[in-house]
Amino acid sequence: MPAVPARRIVTLPGDGIGPEILAPTLDVLRGLGEFVFEEHVFGGASIDAHGTALTEETLAACRGADAVLLAAVGGPKWDTTDPAAPRPEQGLLGLRKGLGLYANLRPVRPLPALYDSSPLRRDVIEGTDLLVVRELTGGIYFGEKRRTPESATDVCTYTVAEVERIARTAFGAARSRVSSVDKANVLETSRLWREVVQRVHADEFPNVEIEHLLVDNTAMQLVAAPRHFDVILTENLFGDILSDEAAMLTGSIGMLPSASLGESAPGLFEPVHGSAPDIAGQGRANPLAMFLSAALMLHHGLGMHEEAAALESAVDRALDAGLRTADLGGTATTAEATRAVRSQLQGD
Repeated sequence: MPAVPARRIVTLPGDGIGPEILAPTLDVLRGLGEFVFEEHVFGGASIDAHGTALTEETLAACRGADAVLLAAVGGPKWDTTDPAAPRPEQGLLGLRKGLGLYANLRPVRPLPALYDSSPLRRDVIEGTDLLVVRELTGGIYFGEKRRTPESATDVCTYTVAEVERIARTAFGAARSRVSSVDKANVLETSRLWREVVQRVHADEFPNVEIEHLLVDNTAMQLVAAPRHFDVILTENLFGDILSDEAAMLTGSIGMLPSASLGESAPGLFEPVHGSAPDIAGQGRANPLAMFLSAALMLHHGLGMHEEAAALESAVDRALDAGLRTADLGGTATTAEATRAVRSQLQGD
């Protein structure tokens, strides 16, 4: 592979199994190019150390990096209903907002080797290859929040500009069809969403097929006919839920990577799964979604397309050769999964 300049990557191990899956990922990346890794505490670990899930120092480091690689955040240690208490997830929201990362890409492609690991029948999922494009910086997650002893309110707000830019991302990624998902029969924000998406389609992407689906119908169709979907475009809350549902098509949420991108800021790349505190420290965590998130970083964040394809192919071939971690019905440890992928890479 051609030599590339050293890239500066900020790494955020986070919580739970995060450090266990990030360390082998860095070892794999070292075999694919020249990188400088700079580690910072984040999430619950940062709350313990600094009283906040995201420090200004960490945010500044991320802004100055070529890319940010995040493992996992959260855990029962920091669960609370106290609105004044810091939560690990606030760090993730703050990082997305601070870097202007408005587009979350979650590819869902069940691998033939894992068809039988999915809770859905092989004939239902076979050939599925879809992309969830989720808006990240608007909606109910970032709206005004109020709490009284008798009630609570979360405001959902979207602007025309926010919908336009995420719509362009989705149409630009589509091979044939964009399925725009909303709740326009009930929500005013969804009516705005549908109108803007329709206009962007007509004015800028008339050659891409467009359909508008309600979120509840989409949730049903994802498990009934997943091959129908090419690109699913949706807002923040709906995208959060639908992408986790789509993850189960692959057989395990431990297989799904994601990329969060903005206009010019460094991208954030992370597996979709959580911190799995129940298996932390046992060496049993599945590192494959972390490896695939690193592949998305190589592709979308660093323009290292050949290296990205090599890493994705190595994961595929390792699974074809029989690699199975516990979440996939096997017994392979984190270390064994790492060795299997590295062996495939070295065979290129």
